[in-house]
Amino acid sequence: MHHNGEPPVQQPSTAQTFDQINQLLSHLLPFSLSVNSFTSRWQVLRSKLATVKSLLNEIADSPHWSENELLPTLLPNLLSTLLRIQILCEQCSDPRKTPGKLLMQSDLDMASGWLAKQIHHLDLLCRSGVLRQSTAIVLSHPSSNSTKDDLILFIRDVFTRIQIGGVEFKKKALESLIQLLSEDEKSAGLVAKEGHVGYLINLLDVNTDSAIREQAVLAVSMLVSLSEQARKCVFEEGALGPLLRIIESGSITMKEKAVLAVECITNDPENAWAISAYGGVPVLLDLSKSGSISAQIHAVGAIKNVSTNEDVRIALAEEGAIPVLLQLMVSGKASAQEKAANCVAILASSGEYYRDLLIQEKGLQRLLHLLHESSSSDTLEYVLRAIHSLSSSDCASRILSSYTTFTIQLAELIKHGSLMLQYISASLLANLSVGEEKKRAISGCMGSLVKLMESAKPDGLQEVAANALVSLLAVKSNRKELVKDEKSVMKLVQMLDAKNDVVSKKFPVAVVAAIMAGGSQGCRKRLVEAGAYGHLQKLAEAEVAGAKKALQRLSGNRLKSIFTRTWSNN
Repeated sequence: MHHNGEPPVQQPSTAQTFDQINQLLSHLLPFSLSVNSFTSRWQVLRSKLATVKSLLNEIADSPHWSENELLPTLLPNLLSTLLRIQILCEQCSDPRKTPGKLLMQSDLDMASGWLAKQIHHLDLLCRSGVLRQSTAIVLSHPSSNSTKDDLILFIRDVFTRIQIGGVEFKKKALESLIQLLSEDEKSAGLVAKEGHVGYLINLLDVNTDSAIREQAVLAVSMLVSLSEQARKCVFEEGALGPLLRIIESGSITMKEKAVLAVECITNDPENAWAISAYGGVPVLLDLSKSGSISAQIHAVGAIKNVSTNEDVRIALAEEGAIPVLLQLMVSGKASAQEKAANCVAILASSGEYYRDLLIQEKGLQRLLHLLHESSSSDTLEYVLRAIHSLSSSDCASRILSSYTTFTIQLAELIKHGSLMLQYISASLLANLSVGEEKKRAISGCMGSLVKLMESAKPDGLQEVAANALVSLLAVKSNRKELVKDEKSVMKLVQMLDAKNDVVSKKFPVAVVAAIMAGGSQGCRKRLVEAGAYGHLQKLAEAEVAGAKKALQRLSGNRLKSIFTRTWSNN
């Protein structure tokens, strides 16, 4: 309410404030030259005043400067600083007005600091390019028809507002950034390149307005999840520390966004070391134990990412990560189970120290439980990799060899699993000491093992398939069963053919030798009739490993007529 009928005090326009600042500068620059006290400080101030004058000239040359929404805040602050400098100039020019020396030094340093900050803001505004465009163009949200230049201008304006705007400017700028990233995922790389990401990271600080901080962590999590370039930029700007502090003390929503960002950042193995440097291992483990379901999934994902680093692995073991991971493997959501199993597989393959810890914590039993329960091919692969690594321990190997259900599962995966599941299952089967009864029970996977022997990729598959098959052929009934399978016999014989260069000959030779280990006339007859003898002869002449021995087992006077008949037919 206005008293005494006085009209309301009208605030000066942006243009009026601009003119007032220019007039004040025109007075201050020459006036400050006459100051004889604190000369070095006034020299610094004069240089900064000259910079302000230059920046204002640049702003005045921009056709749309008066439309910019940030100047009505920036210019009054600048005017206030210049008025303060004018008072200091008068005090230093008149010894009678000068307060104590230390106080004046302090006042001059403070004024210099304010001026430096305002110069930075004006410089940023000039460099952003937004003053050269109409506000209507700058503020319009980019559409699918927008050019790259339009998008760059928009991004620069958004970050200018984030850096030098007040609370409401910052909120609106962050809303615009979040909208841009949600509507145009490809813009994330351009945001990292053209925006000042460091200022966005500054908003993650605990002293920032809570609503702005929440928007900032959402924007950061979106950036790092959308672009590799943005991930690198956010990491290099030092986001990991503030993100981990948010995980420690932020709201549930902020924790979820922050740990998603940490998981994305640690996807780059070169960033893994920083988790230990920032004390992040216990922070991530606590979240894995007590966070929301979403937070747990991303926390265990980040742990999995950083477990590739030996120093971090040691920290994980010392901080008690293994019981946490094993618990998540059996009680977490499917995606948490997959990431936990992946991490356990990495640890199990990293040395005896980790394998012993996993076995002590009943890790093998938890892995077998998940192998039985999970239907995810990826999860099963990580579980099998972990079991395979643990099987190098005598204790684990004995347990695995004694479990009939596990042996049957391996056979089912060899028959119906993905190529990688077949590979690991065959390798386990080849290495375990499985009893005859169990080998008889899984004879149905022999045809699949023969088929796997034909696969050129992945490297090593032919060998593990042949070794698993040789192991099963130690049982007499399995030898008889395999030779009754015409398709498998024909495949074996084709693999023996010297013209077939896809398969290393020592593997089918070893299988033939295993079939003939018992000297069965029926097995011998079927192999000879299929044409194995001629191929083996050539391989023996070429001195292929094991070929002469296999040929001897296959030879026999009683079937000489069969050999002759087979060759004459050929």
